[in-house]
Amino acid sequence: MAAADLIASLESIVGQKHVLTKEGKTAYYRSGFRSGKGEAAAVVFPGSLLEQWQVLQVCVKAHCAIILQATKTGLTEGSCPSGFDYDRDVVVINITRIKKIVLLDGGKQILAFPGSTLHELEKLLKPIDRAPHSVIGSTTIGATIVGGIANNAGGALCKRGSSYTELSLFARVNEDGELHLVNHLGIKNLGDTPEEIFANLEKGEFSPDDLEGWDKSASDREYADRIRDLEATVPNRYNADPKRLCDVSGSAGKVVAFAVRVDTYPVPKRKQVFFLGTNNAEDFAVLRRHVLTEFKELPEMCEYMNRGIFDTAERCGKDVFLSIKHLGTENLPKAYALKSGAEYLLNKVPFLPKFLPDLFLYFVSRLFPQHLPKRLLEFRDRFEYYLILSMSDDGIDEARQYLQSEWSELEGVDFFECDVKEQEAALLHRFAAAGAAIRYQNLHQKTTEEVLALDIALLGNDEDWVEELPEEITEHLDLALYYGHFMCHVFHQDYIFKKGTDLSAMKKKMLQRLDEKGAKYPAEHNVGHMYEAEPVLRDFYEELDPTNTFNPGIGKTSKSRAK
Repeated sequence: MAAADLIASLESIVGQKHVLTKEGKTAYYRSGFRSGKGEAAAVVFPGSLLEQWQVLQVCVKAHCAIILQATKTGLTEGSCPSGFDYDRDVVVINITRIKKIVLLDGGKQILAFPGSTLHELEKLLKPIDRAPHSVIGSTTIGATIVGGIANNAGGALCKRGSSYTELSLFARVNEDGELHLVNHLGIKNLGDTPEEIFANLEKGEFSPDDLEGWDKSASDREYADRIRDLEATVPNRYNADPKRLCDVSGSAGKVVAFAVRVDTYPVPKRKQVFFLGTNNAEDFAVLRRHVLTEFKELPEMCEYMNRGIFDTAERCGKDVFLSIKHLGTENLPKAYALKSGAEYLLNKVPFLPKFLPDLFLYFVSRLFPQHLPKRLLEFRDRFEYYLILSMSDDGIDEARQYLQSEWSELEGVDFFECDVKEQEAALLHRFAAAGAAIRYQNLHQKTTEEVLALDIALLGNDEDWVEELPEEITEHLDLALYYGHFMCHVFHQDYIFKKGTDLSAMKKKMLQRLDEKGAKYPAEHNVGHMYEAEPVLRDFYEELDPTNTFNPGIGKTSKSRAK
């Protein structure tokens, strides 16, 4: 199909204004959240399940490479084109217009359409005292429910693991190049054809008696037990875990999701955040082992930061902190899109510094008064390592008693119970840390290379969880930042190297060291275009997508059409 005919066919389905072809208009959607960019003949925004199906039919018939995209909150370039060397036209299908969430069984489960976000789900569940299956940092900037499931999104919750479900409705292209709809949603009487199924889902025309599949998992229900196993021979959650690869779950866009069912959870009646500090990392290892082996109640979350990321986030994440606190979260995805569009245009001007809007936000934020509470800053000055320990209900007294009677007896440690403002500030500060490395590099772009970001899962009994790098690496480093989800031993490690450093060589050395420790990577994002997929993951992708129609090149695989 000629390019002009392809565009005309897409416009006839979704309307002209929902098909972008001009370079400036598509730039944001052809780029990753942190890094990565590539080519696309068009970016299409279907507005219904039927339109999404019809767009797929046109693209499959035209033998296009198809990339599914939601709000692009992933950090591994997995939801955007990669490079300009595809062997066919690339079409990006952005599904953010297709929104619907239906409560099932009184809200114990929900049915979600592709563009529905975790933030929207939180709002819907709040009146019935339920919470989403997943709470992650990118919830705040618009992460979708389906995107999390497809991309192994992890998050900070100790009682619930990576996003997962076995109940989904999705499309795939078979070995003969034919598009098929696969219904594993567990809902009877939806119809026999795609058109009937979509119409009934859109109208919500099914009854409680039509719901089946209650024996199937709609979340990672084994995680709370798995996280307590400190002697396991593999980390407790990581991208290529074969037990958590099923249909849409872990698919990284190798199939096209139309709807999923996922669990929800009761909201705790009480919560309390404890802020802990020490200069000896072993003190936190002692606490972790005790909590996971002795506590009846797991923490809600337990977030780790070191002084380097605390300081960098204080300086470079202040505008993010203030935006969420004072402006709320609903408009942040649009704000990010506007900022990216402005950056694209301004980056074309030779004499201007790159990422000028980012620099502007940084310097404006410096005009505002100190945003972090006094006690958090005092701990920053006293200690090198920090934990944000969030407990709920009966676990609050359990943690309080242990911290006061046992952990406090260790030499050189301290903690305090956060008041409401301190609790909000601590959690927002931890969220702001996720983008601090990028901001730091933008500020120092003349003297540093792009950020090398790794998210890794260590073994549960790994005692050397604080990394000590050899001189062959540190001599090239400008800054190394460490933070993560402490109880599950999943860490984010951001490295900013000096200008002229060979980042590929550095990354190879880093990953070799992790392999020797039995670590897994990535831990809670899909492999994107930044990691090589393990054999089990490659096999899963090929089984889902034998013609390599969807998201070609993911996990360092071939971009060429298969068969």
